[in-house]
Amino acid sequence: MQEGTKISSGHPAETGRGDVYAANCPTRLLLDRIADKWTVLLLTTLADEPMRFNALKRRVEGVSQKMLSQTLRQIERDGLVTRTVEATVPVSVTYAITPLGLTLVRALQPVIDWAETRMPEVARAQAGYDRRPA
Repeated sequence: MQEGTKISSGHPAETGRGDVYAANCPTRLLLDRIADKWTVLLLTTLADEPMRFNALKRRVEGVSQKMLSQTLRQIERDGLVTRTVEATVPVSVTYAITPLGLTLVRALQPVIDWAETRMPEVARAQAGYDRRPA
């Protein structure tokens, strides 16, 4: 077992030191990746169909070319997407979600649904907060 790993009744492989997650904790590192907005948006987009890089860039507004490239590399490394290079002129690269990536999208779907249905409540709370005196 990795140093800093603890076993708890609720989470058999929960890692951290007491109630603090170590900076190099594998669970923390994975959560950092899967909680990233670009990861979530790319995976949910790829869950619909495989896509080429520029098609992804058009579908996920606001992502820079650099961030798209970095995120795709990271989630490919994590086994969440595959990258297929086709020997054409110019070279064509297609990204597709893996079965592991689909399990993550299914796990995230309730959170996505919550965000979509609760946004009016969050917007009201934000407006109330913003009206408070500093």
